[in-house]
Formats: sequence, C-alpha cells, structure tokens
Amino acid sequence: MVDEVKEVTEKVADLDVKGDAQEDDGTEVDPWDVKGKVDYGKLIKKFGCQAITDEHVTRIERCTGMKAHHFLKRKTFFAHRDLDQILEAKEKGQPFYLYTGRGPSSESLHLGHLVPFMFTKYLQDAFKVPLVIQLTDDEKVLWRSLGIEEAKRLARENAKDIIACGFDIDRTFLFQDFEYVGGKFYENINSIQRSVTLNQARGIFGFKGEDNIGKVAFPAVQASPALPDTFPHIFGDNKKVRCLIPCAIDQDPYFRMTRDVVPKLGYHKPALIESVFFPALQGDSGKMSSSDPNSSIFVTDTRKQIKTKINKYAFSGGQDTLEEQREKGANLDVDVPWKYLNFFMEDEEKLAEIGEAYSSGKMLTGEIKAILIDVLADMVERHQRARALVTDEIVDAFLARRPLSL
Repeated sequence: MVDEVKEVTEKVADLDVKGDAQEDDGTEVDPWDVKGKVDYGKLIKKFGCQAITDEHVTRIERCTGMKAHHFLKRKTFFAHRDLDQILEAKEKGQPFYLYTGRGPSSESLHLGHLVPFMFTKYLQDAFKVPLVIQLTDDEKVLWRSLGIEEAKRLARENAKDIIACGFDIDRTFLFQDFEYVGGKFYENINSIQRSVTLNQARGIFGFKGEDNIGKVAFPAVQASPALPDTFPHIFGDNKKVRCLIPCAIDQDPYFRMTRDVVPKLGYHKPALIESVFFPALQGDSGKMSSSDPNSSIFVTDTRKQIKTKINKYAFSGGQDTLEEQREKGANLDVDVPWKYLNFFMEDEEKLAEIGEAYSSGKMLTGEIKAILIDVLADMVERHQRARALVTDEIVDAFLARRPLSL
C-alpha cells in the first residue's frame, strides 16, 4: 500500500500543488474566533512571542540548503517561539518533528485552511523530518454541536484535502482524536490536565460558567501531540525529541499553556512558527469563515464561482471612479485582491510590478481582480486534480500507526 501511495504522491507533485487575547482597541483573538482589525505588532507583545527576522530566513536557507518559502520572505509566517532552538538542533544533527492540525467543521477546506499545510509541506521537504497532523473531530463536537459520526466523516474528507497537498507518507502520520486517543496519548492528556488549574484555563482561554466541561478539558488534547512519546510507534519512549508547530497565531494560547506545563513533565517546550490570518473577502477584519461561503474561496469552487466571488465580494482599496484611481491609485493596505496575491503569487518581480502599477493608478481594480482570479483558479484546479487521486485506501494508509522515517 505504501508503494501505491508513493505513486500517487508523485503524481500530486507533478501537478505542482502550491498550495485568546483582547487588544486595547477591542480586537478579540482566541483559538475559535477573530474579531476586528488585527495589529500584529501589538499581538506579538500581547502574546509574548517574537518576530521572525531576515536573519532567521537566511539561517533557515543555510540549514536546509533550500530557498526560503515566500511565506517566510513576506512575513506571512511572522512570529515564533524558540525557532532558534529548532535551527540549532538542525545544525547539530539533533532530531525534531513537525506538528500541525485541522478542526474538521466543513466538507472542504477554504484557502485560509490551505496556508498552514502549504507551509508545513515546505518545512517537511526542507528539513526532512517527521510530521504528525491532528484531526480534532472531538473539538468540533464540543464547539459546533456536530454529531460524533458526522465529525468523524468530515475529518476523513478533510484528510483527503490535506493529503492532496503532497505530504510524504514515509514521514507523515495523520490521526483522528476519536480514533487515536488512548494509551500513551491519553496518559499525556491526563498528565497535562492534572497540571493546569481551572483558574489558569479560564485566564488563558476565557472559559465561562455556561461552557460545557468538555471545552475546559480539551486544551490538553491539543497539547499532547507536542510530546513525542504520544507517538510510541514513531519515537518510542523518547521524551527529548523537539517539536515545531506551524500554525496561525490564534492557536498560540494552546501552546502557551503547553510550554508552561511540559518542562515539569520532562519534555522540551514546543517551538512555534506562526502566521497572520488569511482575510475574508469582505476585508481585513479577521479570518475567513467556513460558515459564510461568500467570505471564502473553497477548494471545491469552480473557476466561475471564484470569478463571481472575487468580482462581487473582494474588498477593493481602489478609488470610486476611474479618474480618481488614475490620479490617486489604490490603497494596498486594505485591498483584498492585493493581499491574496501576496499569499499565492510566487513570482516576486511580477508581484512588485503589480503593486507599483496598482498603487500608482496605472492599473485598475478590475485588472488586478482578473489577475487574481487566474492565480486562484489555476491553484484550486491543481488541488482538485490532486485530491481526486486520494482514495479511502490512501487515507487509511496515512492514518495507520507505523514507524516513520526520522
């Protein structure tokens, strides 16, 4: 089966698939919701993480021998915790692994969901390390009131989109919480739960008296995959393998808690590399939502649907009239088509030319939207072709408990 999966992932590669805080201004950021316009500089200070610098990017290139991903160069992934320790481990030949995840609340992913998986694929290829991907079907039962069987079904459907990103089966283990919790995983969950007080959980996550008790207990479930012996089939009983977690910065509260607890249990603190939010089509006031189809581009959308959504809903920083646009140019700070191109157009020179032309008034809103439509439609169509190759048997192979290449 592994050989069959490798054959499919080679075909995927051939398709070139690229693809808890309240600020002083009232912006709310927690692991489940983002409201208001986010000031990422303030958020770094609020959360207590550090900014990724040009020196980090250069060091990553030196460590891996690969050109840095444009998400790093453009500071899409802009903040970190203990990234230097991970790079030092790489330089010394010491092992580490990657951990990321997905909460399966919808039939398919939207583009904002793809961003961390695209970057994680780059990290896996660059550092050649194992990767574990958690599908938190249990979380969605607690927060979204999904039925258990429906949450499990959505997890498998989402797994197909994740696998379509081209991950190496020899280095990748996907797991659903409903299927995998038990054994050492549950022992680690229990150890973390015992180490965090209710007052601490309320302070970090803002839990209220009316929240169900499952929500209060859940953070330990998301924390435990950052402990290597949660995966005895990969790491045995080794407690000293470091972990790097690529995620959006709204997940930081989970791992602030984790980093506080796990040294007392004999583990390294997990390191994080954190991204900005992918904005909704209507504007840069948070992140896309699966519950509002008009805020998002989904990986199931057709070229026609993408065109309609971009033309109708993508917030423009261009001027109201042709004359004003020619005279004043567009405001790139608020323009959604420009922001989306910064995520997905890899050509630095072409992107710079578009930014100069649009901001100076040489390019009109309709023109930049047309460019974006082509970029997104091509990317989504590549993803759809890749996903069509992912069978239930391939999902089972990625979910199977087995050793990984270290």
